[in-house]
Amino acid sequence: MDNGDVLQKRLTEVFSRSTLLMDIFRRAQGLSLIPYYIGAGCLVQTVWNELTGRTPGYGISDIDIIYYDASDLSYAAEDEVVAKGRELFDGIALPVDLKNQARVHLWYPQKFGVEISPYLSLEAAIDSWPTTVTSLGARLELNGEWKIYAPFGLEDLFQLVLRPNKALITEEVYRTKTQKWKRKWPELTVVPWSFTTPNCIYTS
Repeated sequence: MDNGDVLQKRLTEVFSRSTLLMDIFRRAQGLSLIPYYIGAGCLVQTVWNELTGRTPGYGISDIDIIYYDASDLSYAAEDEVVAKGRELFDGIALPVDLKNQARVHLWYPQKFGVEISPYLSLEAAIDSWPTTVTSLGARLELNGEWKIYAPFGLEDLFQLVLRPNKALITEEVYRTKTQKWKRKWPELTVVPWSFTTPNCIYTS
């Protein structure tokens, strides 16, 4: 078993010890959306909490679930999925945010002032997320197997390192995000923006 496999096994073991995450993973199976991932913050922060001795849910503000459906880019179609999500995740203490990554380019410029090309897959969306650690998606398949997508590997996550992914964000956005996380998890090491981002190492 190579280091990537070892870290992936370690990751899923951390997930399995979180009552909140496992509830989300199992409920998400009812979305019948292929492909989809639970992504970014809630996953990463659960790992940080275990590594730093905090409670599993500490600092987690919401649950991000992304899916990909290029067959209908209307707001109405996405809203139908969001409505189904409200039913599936009823009773979850945190907000659950469902977004179709095939239509992000339609609203991103108005919200962030930057034009982006359409994402061609869920993985392409994750490739652009703001840090190497938060560029992470996971789902629990119906057969009990885990699907993990971590384009920059998992080393930074388990070493409590924050490193910029410059595919889309600006230095200001990176600084704002890392400062916010550093206040909650002071054990984190923040790599300066000026350092080079590592090449993608695709794992699944």
